[in-house]
Amino acid sequence: MTPNPPTPVPGHALLAGRTAVITAAAGAGIGGATARRFLEEGARVVIGDAHARRLRESAAALRDEFGAGNVAALPCDVTDEDQVDALFALAAEHHGGLDIVVNNAGLGGTADLVHMTDEQWSRVLDVTLGGTFRCTRAALRRLKEQDGEGVVVNNASVIGWRAQRGQAHYAAAKAGVMALTRCAALEAADFGVRVNAVAPSLAMHPHLAKVTTPELLAELTEREAFGRYAEPWEIANVIVFLASGYSSYMTGETVSVSSQRA
Repeated sequence: MTPNPPTPVPGHALLAGRTAVITAAAGAGIGGATARRFLEEGARVVIGDAHARRLRESAAALRDEFGAGNVAALPCDVTDEDQVDALFALAAEHHGGLDIVVNNAGLGGTADLVHMTDEQWSRVLDVTLGGTFRCTRAALRRLKEQDGEGVVVNNASVIGWRAQRGQAHYAAAKAGVMALTRCAALEAADFGVRVNAVAPSLAMHPHLAKVTTPELLAELTEREAFGRYAEPWEIANVIVFLASGYSSYMTGETVSVSSQRA
């Protein structure tokens, strides 16, 4: 029998008064769950996503629930430096500054290495690793000039540590995100900014269900000690921790959010 997930915990104002930029934050995945949890914890958010319609719908729903002044949104393709810069500029324009950045944008896919095309490889690397690089660079340029602490949280994956067939491009990209996190953390420490990452295993959302076969989802779920996949808000809770003062002495770390046994 698959156990039910726990009940979401209420907010405790852990991010009160802080401004966060979150990429790939439209829809029901980890980015959307993170935006909601940040708002529940008292933050103001700027959300970006490459899907303009979904972004509009997500922003409207969050504004209705948490107030229009607390939510700004702008379409953003993280492979485009100008769009990345515009997203970060919106944080200053709408909320007066920047405190937290969550680099959630990523692109997956399945292809055996012998059949993988250069375009498949490059696209996954450019969105997942290149996008995290562009957004981290934009964040650190701004946070370096500000007084006070800043935080960057990157979304990696346990697949950056563990092998899975058909995932060479995605695994390489996520391993790169982990390495980028470590290197960026050393540089950012010079001006008081922390950089960490989360590495989820299996967090279920509608888009993942569309692009993954039921057989593979069942196999991946079977590997989890709790006998279930994670809810996106469970990953978001760990992102909240890394963005908050409770992790003030952590930097350069990648935190596994997984119950995988193998």
